[in-house]
Amino acid sequence: MNGTKKKVSDTALVDVVCEDDRWNAESLSALAEPAARATLAHLRLSPDLFEIALLACDDARIATLNAEFRAKPIPTNVLSWPAWDLSAEADGGTPDLPEEGTPDDPESLGDIALAYDTCAREARAQDKAFDDHVTHLIVHSVLHLLGYDHISDKDAALMEETEVQILAQLGVANPYETGAEMPL
Repeated sequence: MNGTKKKVSDTALVDVVCEDDRWNAESLSALAEPAARATLAHLRLSPDLFEIALLACDDARIATLNAEFRAKPIPTNVLSWPAWDLSAEADGGTPDLPEEGTPDDPESLGDIALAYDTCAREARAQDKAFDDHVTHLIVHSVLHLLGYDHISDKDAALMEETEVQILAQLGVANPYETGAEMPL
């Protein structure tokens, strides 16, 4: 169910491009903007010096992207493409900080894609509010853009702890207390 592409704002940290009409672009922007800002602020980065592109799509589109970039032709909840490799040298280490842009020329952190179908299905299955689940996925994917990962146990522990702290600032309960797994 692809709709027309709609941009919500040219001045926001997160530029939402909506391809699926089931996503409400304004509502998604209202979730994405504070989630991304809180993530950057938590890491002592100025949100006004960066930008992120967010594609709001469906399972078919994200499955195509997942096949193209990860050789996995199946839908997933979220994908991210960092502009820079900021990953830490050692397992469990803090990633490098990105170079800052300026308010007039913000530095791109990268791109994110969210699949409506999978997000809605997971929220129902985990008995979570859809908005809370999407907020978690945005925080998670912004951390990926900033070099965080969950490949090793130490990296996963750091990422999960950081997510939980940021989500608490946003009034979202710890998603891992109910047995949720780290997003893919």
